[in-house]
Amino acid sequence: MVDTQESKKKKGQSKRASTSKDQKKPPGGTASNWAPKLLSALALLAAVLLAYRNDPNIFTNLLDLWIGSSDHWDASQLATTSRSDVHLPADIPKRDAVVGAFKHAWHAYEKDAMGDDEYHPISHKGSNLTQAGGIGYTVIDSLDTMLLMGLTPEYERARAWVANKLNFERDGNFNTFETTIRVLGGLLSAYHLSHEDPLFLKKATELADRMLPVFDTKSGLPNPMINLGKGHGVTNEDSSGLVSTAEVATIQLEFRYLSHITNNDVYWRRVENVMRIIKNARLPSGLAAIFMSLAEGQYVTSAIRLGSRGDSYYEYLLKQYIQTDGTEPVYSDMYDDAMTGIDQHLIQKSTKARMTYTAELIPEQGRAGEVNGSSWRLTPKQDHLVCFFGGSLMLGATRTGALVQSVSIPPLDKELSATGKRDWKNGVELIKTCMDTHDTATGLSPEIVHFRIPSDGMDGKANLPTDWYIKGARPGEAPPYDARYMLRPETVESLFIAYRLTGDQLYRDHGWNIFQSIEKHCRIASGGYATIVNVDEVPARHEDKMETFLMSETLKYLYLLFDDSNTLPLDKFVFNTEAHPLPIFKPTIRTGFS
Repeated sequence: MVDTQESKKKKGQSKRASTSKDQKKPPGGTASNWAPKLLSALALLAAVLLAYRNDPNIFTNLLDLWIGSSDHWDASQLATTSRSDVHLPADIPKRDAVVGAFKHAWHAYEKDAMGDDEYHPISHKGSNLTQAGGIGYTVIDSLDTMLLMGLTPEYERARAWVANKLNFERDGNFNTFETTIRVLGGLLSAYHLSHEDPLFLKKATELADRMLPVFDTKSGLPNPMINLGKGHGVTNEDSSGLVSTAEVATIQLEFRYLSHITNNDVYWRRVENVMRIIKNARLPSGLAAIFMSLAEGQYVTSAIRLGSRGDSYYEYLLKQYIQTDGTEPVYSDMYDDAMTGIDQHLIQKSTKARMTYTAELIPEQGRAGEVNGSSWRLTPKQDHLVCFFGGSLMLGATRTGALVQSVSIPPLDKELSATGKRDWKNGVELIKTCMDTHDTATGLSPEIVHFRIPSDGMDGKANLPTDWYIKGARPGEAPPYDARYMLRPETVESLFIAYRLTGDQLYRDHGWNIFQSIEKHCRIASGGYATIVNVDEVPARHEDKMETFLMSETLKYLYLLFDDSNTLPLDKFVFNTEAHPLPIFKPTIRTGFS
């Protein structure tokens, strides 16, 4: 019922009249009247203090419930009062819903394709990456998620497969980067989380030993492919002697941790030498081109971006510094240098809503077809892959940008340096942009978006997007590649990190909305989940593929978002780029580079 102004006035007058009438009563009263009230007040105060002691967030959580969400707090504004020992309790119903989704995916794969590298849930089939057979991509990618979720029967069956059927004697070419982050990283994470089950260390060491020949090149940069059966590196015939910067610079966490637990420095030195080569090849901007010369160990003129072939280079600069507990300042220096270059050259604002996004620098071609490395075109294109970067920036702000050893949750203004505050703000704003790209018919974000710029020639056209759009998407036509959602984890990865660093319920709310959209539009009733080809089409059309990173990354980050903050705390673990958690350690191996 809506009160009229007159009724509101009468209610107020009535209340004030009642109060005035009460005030005519003698203050105090007899002891029999006030003594029970005093005891009740003391009991209530004791209960409040006990509740606060058990859970300091109880009052903010109740406030969030009353208001409806945490939109009332702007995370880009650093706090003035905060604590470093905040405990974030689990949201058990939502966490358990994610476990149910994982079981729906895993049981379908296990029934139809156990041991195969990839799964096709619509045709109920599996496939392998080479004709020589697979190496258990999906099984190994999923082991640590099962351990975290407490899925003991599923884990035991997966472990039995690793023990009895995993075979690296495959005369086929496997991608060096993918094999490292998924298989080597998965085995090492399972080793740690299983309380050091020797099976996983044995398999990880065998795989790493088979992969070492990829580093036997003129420059020391690894070959992009490895023949595991023959034990030699393989160049990519289509790459013209080039290697992806992100791929060669995103194998370090795994090989370094293997050296730490085996006390064999050969793995560490091979991947650290790659970082030495990259540091020596530094471009004036501090940024990294997406390709390097395998023979020369130098950048070649190519795009500069935070999307494919560039993304995880920046991610692992920070994570190598975190992995060894801040004992290798060379990586902090390289990271800070790169973040300054990104802030100066790649971070942009959209024209209408002033949304923060990262653009790409594309080298221009001269009249004779030669690439002119001194002329660059800024392209307002952002891959979904870039959405990892918001959370990464916030994490980096609390590590390389921290002025104190233990940063509060959320950080206090006085705890961050000027660059830390810059990166924190950019990170928060990038997450907002990534969440805005979920404003589609399905609530899921497309693979690639473009942002409006004044020179895009779109003014005056009907149904104009205000800030971002899916390039090539037209009603009634086949959807472009950019329009698909591939079960990617990058946005929920950032939401998980942001929630752990702020405690803001808003990030959980966003994550739950994404999870519900995945359930509604990507779930296959008979089992598993599938890519959808157009995020703006309902009902959604599916592509017959369930990416391995659904169970390794997307569902794991969603689970952790809703789980207790004591599970895999960010000051004790670092996640590889496939979301395999590895413990932070103090290194015993020392080299001249670090």
